[in-house]
Amino acid sequence: MDRLIAGLDPEGDISNEVKHAMRAVPRHQFVPPIGLVSQKTSAYLIDRNADPHRWWNTVYSNEPIITQLSDGTTPVTEMDGGYTSSSSSPWTVANLLTLLDPDPGNHVLEVGTGTGWTSALLCHLVGRHGEVTSIEVDAAVAEQAAKNLAAAGAQPALLIGDGALGCPDRAPYDRVHVTCGVRSVPHAWVEQCRAGATIVLPFCPNFGTNHSLRLVVRPDRTAVGRFPGYASYMMMRSQRSSSHGRTTHPDKHHLTTYVDPRVIAYAPPGAHLAIAALTGLEANGRDLSDENGELYRLWLSDPSDSYSWLALDWRPGSSEYELYQVGDRPLWDEVLNAYFRWVSWGQPGRERFGMTVSPSGQQIWLDDPDRVVA
Repeated sequence: MDRLIAGLDPEGDISNEVKHAMRAVPRHQFVPPIGLVSQKTSAYLIDRNADPHRWWNTVYSNEPIITQLSDGTTPVTEMDGGYTSSSSSPWTVANLLTLLDPDPGNHVLEVGTGTGWTSALLCHLVGRHGEVTSIEVDAAVAEQAAKNLAAAGAQPALLIGDGALGCPDRAPYDRVHVTCGVRSVPHAWVEQCRAGATIVLPFCPNFGTNHSLRLVVRPDRTAVGRFPGYASYMMMRSQRSSSHGRTTHPDKHHLTTYVDPRVIAYAPPGAHLAIAALTGLEANGRDLSDENGELYRLWLSDPSDSYSWLALDWRPGSSEYELYQVGDRPLWDEVLNAYFRWVSWGQPGRERFGMTVSPSGQQIWLDDPDRVVA
């Protein structure tokens, strides 16, 4: 564990308290005998019985380990399906817990129990005078987490339900720790906090890069904060995209553009954050190069409409690029307009953006809460 922690923190960004908690609460107690590891170009199973050496090495590496596929309808051993629960990478866990900075005696609300590892870490961090309330939407995941936590000697209060609603019966909270991707921050979390409380979450609009967000709750029941870095998690189930695939229909268009799609795909995190805020669109890209030559494809989609998406291809030597669009919404034009607005602001980095959450919704701002972007 010491070697893993040293590798996670070459710059000294992880707090000593979190490092101590990770030494005290071993990850292996919360990893199932069989898990799935997915890398950029491959995926493989780890099996504690069949290959214990590989299992242990993976558990004490920085790899996230998939523990559930397709909300439990597909066995992990089939290696085919959507990733719906995991043991998050130790770096991600340590980074978000450092941002959360819980004090001994704090009352923490955790949204997304998962395997139970972060719940146990939180119990260690708040100590015997603190409280941890953890909510898990999936009953089967919650049942296994309860077993893991009991075996580890940790005793958070475990609930099954939609974490977006929080848990008003056990409020108020000093900290809220979110372990699932969120595109819209529920005001319920703010309402259930004391003034001065901290909320840390993965803000995942899913336009290229996703972001960590640290909010502080104000006395007027709003919360304000900035995006200090990278974070990406599986989406909160109540905030998944309504589209489960790109659907074609007669309203399709073949177009061309003179703008290289990689300008958008490889743009800095600040650009991705601004574009997501201004358009509400999702984007992902993939290298599809093969024996027939180089190819990079960028997809844009409206998360609320499976009939609104486009695919844009880059090939070497091209001066114009093929664009296949479904639906009438001019997705590419919207993205370009948003990108060049970001350029006109001086190409600000992610750390200059922030968010305010209020009963009426959320606002993204640049440099100051009064300078609202969207």
